[in-house]
Amino acid sequence: MLKRLSTYLYLRPKLVLLLLLGPPLLYFFVFYIGALLALLVNSFFHLDDFTGQIVRQFTLSTYAQLGKPANLDIFARTSGMAALVTITDALIAFPLAYYMARFASPRLKTWLYLGVMLPLWSSYLVRVYAWKLILAKEGILAWFLHLVGLGGALDWLLSFPSIGGSSLALSPIGIFIVFCYIWLPYMILPLQTALERVPKSLIEASSDLGASPSQTFRNVILPLAFPGVVAGSIFTFSLTLGDFIVPLVLGNSKYFIGMAVYAHQGTSGNIPLAAAFTMGPVVIMMAYLLAARKLGAFDAL
Repeated sequence: MLKRLSTYLYLRPKLVLLLLLGPPLLYFFVFYIGALLALLVNSFFHLDDFTGQIVRQFTLSTYAQLGKPANLDIFARTSGMAALVTITDALIAFPLAYYMARFASPRLKTWLYLGVMLPLWSSYLVRVYAWKLILAKEGILAWFLHLVGLGGALDWLLSFPSIGGSSLALSPIGIFIVFCYIWLPYMILPLQTALERVPKSLIEASSDLGASPSQTFRNVILPLAFPGVVAGSIFTFSLTLGDFIVPLVLGNSKYFIGMAVYAHQGTSGNIPLAAAFTMGPVVIMMAYLLAARKLGAFDAL
């Protein structure tokens, strides 16, 4: 029986392909694409101001609410934070990724891989709340800064209205620090993969032709490794764009997109507005992914 079945499947490779890809594709289209389509449909409904009920009639009034100054400020704040986290993670990740790709021995590279991946083995919430304790006013970081005489500098930094707060654990600065830490592995790994693909012969040829190390980096290494930077930025930018836990735990009263979606859906029950908010990051990431594809970023994934 099994022999007949294997022969039957061997003679029909398209059927085998359908059996292998059918279930995951069905799951993808039903639960992922279907959920996005449901959000898109709900975003064209609106909430009745008098009854508080969802009116299931096509309208653009919900999207018009996104144009209010407060909502535009949420989009600007979230996009700015995502861009800043992406740039910072790229600057931090590049030296480590370059060392792993070019200089680390196989044994050391294994340990470095473990060091990069180890935080991902723990709970996301545990890491966020651990950082809340570290950044608290009575936390170890504030204690160390006061110990070395930098407590005044910390208080001065926290005094700025746009970035400060009562402590690092309740400020945009703290959100920025935690975001950089949480998503850093997602930048290191694609970048390290891209740097490993840079041929050593090109670096040696650049040196033989009289280029300085900085010129070799600018004209050879960076252009060839740039798809890895873009690939890593897909993760860091998109994950920061949609995250609501870090701003909820460490933030103040200033909303991010994820917090706005959570509040409108859970607290006020305004599902159409929450769905419209969700479509914002979707549109941003679609444009970003199309640009990343042209830059060859998917080759470094």
